[in-house]
Amino acid sequence: MYILVALFLAVLTALPASAQIAPTEAELRAYGGLHAAAARGDVADIERRIAAGENKEAVDSRQRTPLHVAVFHRKYDAARALIRLGADPNRLEADRYDIVTIASVANDVPMLKIALEGGGNAKAVTSRYDGTALIAAAHLGHAEVVRMLIAAGAPLDHINNLKWTALIESIVLGDGGKNHTETLRALVEAGANVNIPDGSGSTPLKLAKDRGYREMVAILEKAGAK
Repeated sequence: MYILVALFLAVLTALPASAQIAPTEAELRAYGGLHAAAARGDVADIERRIAAGENKEAVDSRQRTPLHVAVFHRKYDAARALIRLGADPNRLEADRYDIVTIASVANDVPMLKIALEGGGNAKAVTSRYDGTALIAAAHLGHAEVVRMLIAAGAPLDHINNLKWTALIESIVLGDGGKNHTETLRALVEAGANVNIPDGSGSTPLKLAKDRGYREMVAILEKAGAK
């Protein structure tokens, strides 16, 4: 039974990253129009094409807009230009990811700043797990991203369809190391509820104790976790 649980958690550890599918090399070669310009980061071409009436919300086979492509490929100036020219920063691609979540999973702080300043919604429910960018970032231990999302108003206690909050994911899908511990600390200091249990009834404190994550246990106990 323990082996099955460990296997399940190991698979889940990679899910947010693997569920996001960036354009492949073949797709990039086949792109034309705004998708190609976004992939190249060609701001002048983006501006020309939109001025000429090209659809800035055109999608590829996975419902990725040019803005999604720019974010996946870290084309900062292209992303800024597309948002400035009216591209929707909250559009979801085929796996229900928006640019805030894509940037958060990638630990791409500059792009996340662009997304949030451009109208990206840190409160949005995204992905096949009905999660949030905050949950995805907490899962991966991206502490700086977590702090940015908290500052942007991300819901601290959202529960995804795996019955986990961001706080729980920082424990059960983390390694108890510095990054995940700082992630948990940021959530606790922001006021996340330390007593919301997972789907089996285990509290964050029990989950941390079961894994031997002593620093996490200390943070939780200090915050009144039961």
